[in-house]
Amino acid sequence: MDTESDAGFKLGNYTSFDFYEVEASGEALEPYATQLDFLKQEISQQLQQRGLTRNTTNPDLKINLGIVVSEEVQTRETNILTDPPYYMGQRRYTWKSRDVEVGRYQKGTLSLHLVDHAANELVWEGAAGGVVPSDNTSKLQKRIRQG
Repeated sequence: MDTESDAGFKLGNYTSFDFYEVEASGEALEPYATQLDFLKQEISQQLQQRGLTRNTTNPDLKINLGIVVSEEVQTRETNILTDPPYYMGQRRYTWKSRDVEVGRYQKGTLSLHLVDHAANELVWEGAAGGVVPSDNTSKLQKRIRQG
């Protein structure tokens, strides 16, 4: 996780928070809608433990969440000892190293921006990324809690 804060930023200087509306697009984000709610709940809990309250009308701090999920391809390089040569025709064979797809996975990145609502200025930002477990909701929620 990478974080950066404005000079002089202290969370204790704020008493309330709320979230910006999330604008999601694409079918790929639909499976993560419930996880987004869980993410907001977890962030709210962490801020409330630090003395802030949620205020939807006029918060001191606004939270902007950005989520990017992309499909990645995992490959391996062929090996002359374990992979057969290619047939070239006329009883000719050749061998060359190449990448072979062995799997696909989803990589996700979450960015979190804290914005001073009165000044409309970014005061803190953080980003975290990793492999998104597509078939295990509890594992994803555990990673969200740790983050």
